[in-house]
Amino acid sequence: MLNHRTTISRIASLIGNETSARKHLSKCLYSVMIGSNDYINNYYLPQNYNSSSKYTPDQYAAALIQQYLDQLMTLYNYGARKLVLFGLGPLGCIPTEISMFPTPTCVDSINDAVQLFNDRLKQLVEDLNTRLSQAKLIYINVSSIQFGAPASIGLQIFNQPCCQVSSTTGLCIPGQKPCITRALNLFWDDFHPCETLNLYTAARAYKKLLPWDAYPTDISHLVLES
Repeated sequence: MLNHRTTISRIASLIGNETSARKHLSKCLYSVMIGSNDYINNYYLPQNYNSSSKYTPDQYAAALIQQYLDQLMTLYNYGARKLVLFGLGPLGCIPTEISMFPTPTCVDSINDAVQLFNDRLKQLVEDLNTRLSQAKLIYINVSSIQFGAPASIGLQIFNQPCCQVSSTTGLCIPGQKPCITRALNLFWDDFHPCETLNLYTAARAYKKLLPWDAYPTDISHLVLES
């Protein structure tokens, strides 16, 4: 958020003043997706953090949403009026989480915890649309879009990274060749999905295929609203 404040100052210097900058920003589309690392690198990393013993999954989701609200209100006060909030994907299906549990498939307990966050995020969108008459927010149901997508879009390798990953970071080791089946792999490394899935998710976020892909509308309709 500090970097965004710097950006606003630069815009203000370019177009005249901060009032003009805020007016300009009110016409911009803000895309926000935060929360994944709070689960992957905090709640489900008990050897480094005590959050999973301190909070139940529902309490943790509530705490994250409160912090999310604080950040959104800062953006709103800076001039943001059109915001797209992306829910979290099925984090229990990423290779690093599967490797920590005795299961060859998705970890249901993690996906259930993430769904608590997503449900609260959707409710936050509804609440802020009522509370902030000048703002328009939408929620993108990433988990629902992605959960059944891989097989339908031609992906075949779901729980193995495409590149050789570091045992300490889970990221691709620099200089190593990626897999030759990268058009079939769901994940590049232990965390990040491939371009195919990202493009598919973006397409359904822009123009929803199913009614529950986006709420209350999709990006294509949000950008047309005055």
